[in-house]
Amino acid sequence: MRKQPVIGSAGELLVEFVAGDRNGHHRRTSTYAGPFPSGAPGIFIDQAAKLGARARFAGAVGDDAFGAVILDRFRRDGVATDLVRTVPGIPTGSAFVSYNDDGSRDFVFNIAYSAAARIDPAPELARALLAQDLDVFHISGSSLGDPKMAATLLDLAKLLHTDGVALSFDPNVRKELIGDPVYRRTVDALVHISHYFLPSEEDAEALFPGEGIDAIAARLFAAGGEFVVLKRGDRGARALSRAGANADLPAFPVTVADPTGAGDCFCATLVTLLAMGDLPFPAALRHANAAGALAVGRIGPMEGNSTFAEIAAFLKERTP
Repeated sequence: MRKQPVIGSAGELLVEFVAGDRNGHHRRTSTYAGPFPSGAPGIFIDQAAKLGARARFAGAVGDDAFGAVILDRFRRDGVATDLVRTVPGIPTGSAFVSYNDDGSRDFVFNIAYSAAARIDPAPELARALLAQDLDVFHISGSSLGDPKMAATLLDLAKLLHTDGVALSFDPNVRKELIGDPVYRRTVDALVHISHYFLPSEEDAEALFPGEGIDAIAARLFAAGGEFVVLKRGDRGARALSRAGANADLPAFPVTVADPTGAGDCFCATLVTLLAMGDLPFPAALRHANAAGALAVGRIGPMEGNSTFAEIAAFLKERTP
Protein backbone atom coordinates (compact mmCIF):
# COMPACT_ATOMS: atom_id res chain seq x y z
CA MET A 1 0.00 0.00 0.00
CA ARG A 2 1.28 3.46 -0.87
CA LYS A 3 2.44 5.46 2.14
CA GLN A 4 0.71 8.79 2.66
CA PRO A 5 3.60 10.98 3.84
CA VAL A 6 3.11 14.11 5.88
CA ILE A 7 4.86 16.93 4.03
CA GLY A 8 5.17 20.48 5.25
CA SER A 9 6.51 23.76 3.99
CA ALA A 10 6.68 27.37 5.10
CA GLY A 11 7.45 30.75 3.59
CA GLU A 12 5.93 33.45 1.46
CA LEU A 13 2.42 33.34 0.04
CA LEU A 14 1.29 35.79 -2.61
CA VAL A 15 -0.97 36.29 -5.57
CA GLU A 16 0.45 36.78 -9.04
CA PHE A 17 -0.69 38.81 -12.02
CA VAL A 18 0.60 37.98 -15.51
CA ALA A 19 0.98 40.70 -18.15
CA GLY A 20 -0.94 40.00 -21.34
CA ASP A 21 1.76 41.39 -23.65
CA ARG A 22 5.44 40.52 -23.98
CA ASN A 23 8.55 42.70 -23.74
CA GLY A 24 6.68 45.44 -21.93
CA HIS A 25 8.77 45.27 -18.70
CA HIS A 26 5.74 46.68 -16.79
CA ARG A 27 6.52 50.08 -18.34
CA ARG A 28 3.55 50.40 -20.62
CA THR A 29 -0.17 49.90 -20.20
CA SER A 30 -1.18 46.26 -20.34
CA THR A 31 -3.91 43.92 -19.23
CA TYR A 32 -3.00 41.48 -16.47
CA ALA A 33 -4.50 38.05 -15.78
CA GLY A 34 -4.94 37.07 -12.15
CA PRO A 35 -5.01 36.91 -9.21
CA PHE A 36 -3.31 33.49 -9.27
CA PRO A 37 -2.27 31.88 -5.97
CA SER A 38 1.52 31.75 -5.85
CA GLY A 39 4.72 31.77 -3.80
CA ALA A 40 7.32 29.07 -4.47
CA PRO A 41 6.75 27.11 -1.23
CA GLY A 42 3.00 27.41 -1.74
CA ILE A 43 3.24 25.96 -5.25
CA PHE A 44 5.33 23.11 -3.84
CA ILE A 45 2.91 22.20 -1.06
CA ASP A 46 -0.15 22.43 -3.31
CA GLN A 47 1.42 19.95 -5.72
CA ALA A 48 2.31 17.61 -2.86
CA ALA A 49 -1.32 17.68 -1.73
CA LYS A 50 -2.61 16.99 -5.24
CA LEU A 51 -0.41 13.89 -5.34
CA GLY A 52 -1.96 12.56 -2.15
CA ALA A 53 0.38 13.70 0.62
CA ARG A 54 -0.99 15.03 3.89
CA ALA A 55 0.16 18.58 3.27
CA ARG A 56 0.66 21.35 5.82
CA PHE A 57 1.77 24.93 5.29
CA ALA A 58 2.94 27.68 7.63
CA GLY A 59 2.68 31.23 6.35
CA ALA A 60 0.62 34.39 6.42
CA VAL A 61 -1.87 36.27 4.25
CA GLY A 62 -3.73 39.52 4.64
CA ASP A 63 -7.37 39.76 5.65
CA ASP A 64 -8.39 40.57 2.09
CA ALA A 65 -9.73 39.01 -1.10
CA PHE A 66 -6.25 37.98 -2.27
CA GLY A 67 -5.64 36.08 0.95
CA ALA A 68 -8.95 34.30 0.41
CA VAL A 69 -7.85 33.29 -3.11
CA ILE A 70 -4.83 31.48 -1.64
CA LEU A 71 -6.69 29.88 1.25
CA ASP A 72 -9.51 28.72 -1.02
CA ARG A 73 -7.03 27.03 -3.37
CA PHE A 74 -5.23 25.30 -0.52
CA ARG A 75 -8.47 24.01 0.95
CA ARG A 76 -9.71 22.82 -2.44
CA ASP A 77 -6.53 20.87 -3.09
CA GLY A 78 -6.16 19.45 0.42
CA VAL A 79 -3.51 21.65 2.08
CA ALA A 80 -4.15 22.18 5.80
CA THR A 81 -4.33 25.92 6.53
CA ASP A 82 -4.41 26.02 10.34
CA LEU A 83 -0.82 27.33 10.42
CA VAL A 84 -1.51 30.09 7.88
CA ARG A 85 -2.02 33.36 9.78
CA THR A 86 -4.52 35.94 8.57
CA VAL A 87 -3.04 39.33 9.44
CA PRO A 88 -5.57 42.18 9.74
CA GLY A 89 -4.69 45.55 8.27
CA ILE A 90 -1.80 44.25 6.13
CA PRO A 91 -2.22 43.29 2.45
CA THR A 92 -1.49 39.84 1.05
CA GLY A 93 1.80 39.62 -0.84
CA SER A 94 1.68 40.15 -4.59
CA ALA A 95 3.81 39.78 -7.69
CA PHE A 96 3.42 41.10 -11.22
CA VAL A 97 5.29 39.24 -13.97
CA SER A 98 5.96 40.24 -17.57
CA TYR A 99 7.52 37.81 -20.04
CA ASN A 100 10.05 38.63 -22.76
CA ASP A 101 10.78 36.92 -26.06
CA ASP A 102 14.29 35.97 -24.92
CA GLY A 103 12.82 33.86 -22.10
CA SER A 104 13.56 36.35 -19.33
CA ARG A 105 10.96 37.65 -16.87
CA ASP A 106 10.46 40.99 -15.15
CA PHE A 107 8.89 40.89 -11.69
CA VAL A 108 7.48 43.60 -9.45
CA PHE A 109 6.93 42.28 -5.91
CA ASN A 110 5.14 43.52 -2.83
CA ILE A 111 6.60 41.24 -0.16
CA ALA A 112 8.38 43.51 2.30
CA TYR A 113 5.25 45.51 3.15
CA SER A 114 2.83 42.62 3.04
CA ALA A 115 1.72 39.82 5.34
CA ALA A 116 3.99 37.32 3.55
CA ALA A 117 6.90 37.34 6.02
CA ARG A 118 4.79 37.46 9.19
CA ILE A 119 4.95 33.76 9.96
CA ASP A 120 4.83 32.40 13.50
CA PRO A 121 8.03 31.84 15.55
CA ALA A 122 10.09 28.74 14.80
CA PRO A 123 9.58 26.89 18.15
CA GLU A 124 5.79 27.28 17.89
CA LEU A 125 5.75 26.02 14.31
CA ALA A 126 8.10 23.12 15.10
CA ARG A 127 5.82 21.91 17.90
CA ALA A 128 2.76 22.09 15.66
CA LEU A 129 4.42 20.31 12.72
CA LEU A 130 6.02 17.58 14.84
CA ALA A 131 2.65 16.89 16.45
CA GLN A 132 1.48 15.82 12.98
CA ASP A 133 4.31 13.24 12.56
CA LEU A 134 5.93 15.28 9.81
CA ASP A 135 8.03 13.24 7.35
CA VAL A 136 9.46 15.95 5.07
CA PHE A 137 9.81 19.71 5.39
CA HIS A 138 10.53 21.83 2.32
CA ILE A 139 12.20 25.24 2.08
CA SER A 140 12.52 27.33 -1.06
CA GLY A 141 15.38 29.77 -1.31
CA SER A 142 12.89 32.36 -2.57
CA SER A 143 11.87 32.73 1.09
CA LEU A 144 15.37 33.69 2.25
CA GLY A 145 15.45 37.23 0.83
CA ASP A 146 13.71 38.63 3.90
CA PRO A 147 16.21 38.43 6.81
CA LYS A 148 13.57 37.85 9.48
CA MET A 149 11.83 35.08 7.55
CA ALA A 150 15.19 33.53 6.66
CA ALA A 151 16.21 33.39 10.32
CA THR A 152 12.87 31.84 11.30
CA LEU A 153 13.05 29.22 8.56
CA LEU A 154 16.64 28.26 9.40
CA ASP A 155 15.75 27.87 13.08
CA LEU A 156 12.69 25.84 12.15
CA ALA A 157 14.69 23.60 9.79
CA LYS A 158 17.29 22.93 12.48
CA LEU A 159 14.64 22.04 15.05
CA LEU A 160 12.89 19.66 12.67
CA HIS A 161 16.18 18.14 11.46
CA THR A 162 17.23 17.46 15.05
CA ASP A 163 13.95 15.59 15.52
CA GLY A 164 14.58 13.40 12.47
CA VAL A 165 12.46 15.18 9.84
CA ALA A 166 13.92 15.01 6.32
CA LEU A 167 14.65 18.48 4.88
CA SER A 168 13.98 19.26 1.22
CA PHE A 169 15.79 22.36 -0.03
CA ASP A 170 15.52 24.12 -3.40
CA PRO A 171 18.15 26.88 -3.02
CA ASN A 172 16.70 29.16 -5.73
CA VAL A 173 19.75 31.36 -5.21
CA ARG A 174 19.21 35.11 -5.14
CA LYS A 175 22.20 36.31 -7.16
CA GLU A 176 21.91 39.83 -5.78
CA LEU A 177 22.31 38.46 -2.24
CA ILE A 178 25.00 35.83 -2.74
CA GLY A 179 27.67 38.26 -1.52
CA ASP A 180 25.77 38.93 1.74
CA PRO A 181 27.56 36.82 4.39
CA VAL A 182 24.41 36.29 6.49
CA TYR A 183 22.41 35.13 3.47
CA ARG A 184 25.26 32.86 2.35
CA ARG A 185 25.62 31.29 5.81
CA THR A 186 21.88 30.60 5.88
CA VAL A 187 21.93 28.92 2.48
CA ASP A 188 25.03 26.87 3.31
CA ALA A 189 23.56 25.72 6.61
CA LEU A 190 20.40 24.51 4.86
CA VAL A 191 22.37 22.78 2.10
CA HIS A 192 24.35 20.75 4.60
CA ILE A 193 21.35 19.44 6.55
CA SER A 194 19.31 18.65 3.43
CA HIS A 195 17.98 15.15 2.81
CA TYR A 196 16.84 16.30 -0.66
CA PHE A 197 19.02 18.95 -2.31
CA LEU A 198 17.35 20.30 -5.47
CA PRO A 199 19.43 22.99 -7.22
CA SER A 200 19.19 24.34 -10.73
CA GLU A 201 22.37 24.45 -12.79
CA GLU A 202 22.66 28.16 -11.96
CA ASP A 203 22.24 27.42 -8.24
CA ALA A 204 24.91 24.72 -8.30
CA GLU A 205 27.41 27.00 -10.03
CA ALA A 206 26.73 29.86 -7.63
CA LEU A 207 27.14 27.67 -4.53
CA PHE A 208 29.85 25.29 -5.77
CA PRO A 209 31.69 27.13 -8.56
CA GLY A 210 33.55 24.83 -10.92
CA GLU A 211 32.33 21.62 -9.28
CA GLY A 212 30.33 19.01 -11.14
CA ILE A 213 27.18 17.48 -9.73
CA ASP A 214 28.98 14.22 -8.86
CA ALA A 215 31.48 16.04 -6.65
CA ILE A 216 28.71 18.09 -5.04
CA ALA A 217 26.69 14.95 -4.37
CA ALA A 218 29.67 13.13 -2.84
CA ARG A 219 30.21 16.04 -0.45
CA LEU A 220 26.56 16.19 0.62
CA PHE A 221 26.21 12.41 0.96
CA ALA A 222 29.20 12.46 3.31
CA ALA A 223 27.31 15.03 5.39
CA GLY A 224 24.23 12.78 5.58
CA GLY A 225 22.18 13.83 2.55
CA GLU A 226 20.25 11.21 0.58
CA PHE A 227 19.30 12.74 -2.79
CA VAL A 228 20.88 15.40 -5.02
CA VAL A 229 18.93 16.46 -8.10
CA LEU A 230 20.18 18.92 -10.72
CA LYS A 231 17.37 20.71 -12.56
CA ARG A 232 18.36 21.57 -16.13
CA GLY A 233 15.19 23.17 -17.50
CA ASP A 234 14.38 22.06 -21.01
CA ARG A 235 17.29 19.58 -20.86
CA GLY A 236 15.72 17.53 -18.11
CA ALA A 237 17.31 16.52 -14.81
CA ARG A 238 20.17 14.51 -13.36
CA ALA A 239 19.58 12.79 -10.02
CA LEU A 240 21.84 10.82 -7.68
CA SER A 241 21.13 9.01 -4.44
CA ARG A 242 23.37 8.11 -1.54
CA ALA A 243 22.39 4.48 -2.11
CA GLY A 244 24.05 4.59 -5.53
CA ALA A 245 21.09 5.18 -7.84
CA ASN A 246 21.75 7.47 -10.77
CA ALA A 247 19.21 8.81 -13.25
CA ASP A 248 19.69 11.22 -16.14
CA LEU A 249 16.47 11.90 -18.03
CA PRO A 250 15.55 14.43 -20.72
CA ALA A 251 12.69 16.88 -20.41
CA PHE A 252 9.48 16.35 -22.35
CA PRO A 253 9.12 18.73 -25.30
CA VAL A 254 6.03 20.87 -24.77
CA THR A 255 4.72 24.29 -25.69
CA VAL A 256 5.46 26.69 -22.84
CA ALA A 257 2.64 29.00 -21.81
CA ASP A 258 4.06 30.03 -18.41
CA PRO A 259 7.30 28.66 -16.88
CA THR A 260 6.79 30.17 -13.43
CA GLY A 261 6.36 27.47 -10.80
CA ALA A 262 7.48 24.54 -12.97
CA GLY A 263 10.58 23.94 -10.87
CA ASP A 264 8.56 23.96 -7.65
CA CYS A 265 6.09 21.51 -9.16
CA PHE A 266 8.97 19.26 -10.29
CA CYS A 267 10.53 19.30 -6.81
CA ALA A 268 7.24 18.55 -5.06
CA THR A 269 6.50 15.64 -7.35
CA LEU A 270 9.90 14.04 -6.92
CA VAL A 271 10.03 14.51 -3.15
CA THR A 272 6.46 13.31 -2.63
CA LEU A 273 6.85 10.21 -4.77
CA LEU A 274 10.16 9.30 -3.14
CA ALA A 275 8.57 9.77 0.29
CA MET A 276 5.70 7.51 -0.76
CA GLY A 277 8.29 4.88 -1.61
CA ASP A 278 6.47 2.84 -4.25
CA LEU A 279 8.29 4.02 -7.41
CA PRO A 280 11.90 3.27 -8.40
CA PHE A 281 14.19 6.29 -8.39
CA PRO A 282 14.30 6.77 -12.21
CA ALA A 283 10.51 6.41 -12.44
CA ALA A 284 10.01 9.06 -9.76
CA LEU A 285 12.30 11.39 -11.72
CA ARG A 286 10.38 10.71 -14.93
CA HIS A 287 7.12 11.56 -13.18
CA ALA A 288 8.70 14.78 -11.88
CA ASN A 289 9.78 15.72 -15.40
CA ALA A 290 6.23 15.08 -16.58
CA ALA A 291 4.79 17.23 -13.80
CA GLY A 292 7.12 20.06 -14.81
CA ALA A 293 6.00 19.72 -18.43
CA LEU A 294 2.35 19.86 -17.40
CA ALA A 295 3.03 22.88 -15.20
CA VAL A 296 4.29 25.08 -18.02
CA GLY A 297 1.22 24.45 -20.16
CA ARG A 298 -1.14 26.79 -18.32
CA ILE A 299 -1.00 30.48 -17.41
CA GLY A 300 -0.54 30.98 -13.68
CA PRO A 301 2.15 29.52 -11.40
CA MET A 302 -0.10 27.01 -9.63
CA GLU A 303 -2.62 26.38 -12.41
CA GLY A 304 -0.59 23.59 -14.00
CA ASN A 305 -0.20 21.54 -10.82
CA SER A 306 -1.29 17.98 -11.49
CA THR A 307 -2.61 14.81 -9.88
CA PHE A 308 -0.91 11.43 -10.13
CA ALA A 309 -3.60 10.31 -12.59
CA GLU A 310 -2.93 13.33 -14.83
CA ILE A 311 0.80 12.67 -14.78
CA ALA A 312 0.23 8.97 -15.55
CA ALA A 313 -2.00 9.87 -18.51
CA PHE A 314 0.64 12.29 -19.83
CA LEU A 315 3.31 9.59 -19.60
CA LYS A 316 1.10 6.98 -21.21
CA GLU A 317 0.63 9.22 -24.24
CA ARG A 318 4.41 9.46 -24.60
CA THR A 319 5.27 5.78 -24.09
CA PRO A 320 6.06 3.94 -27.35
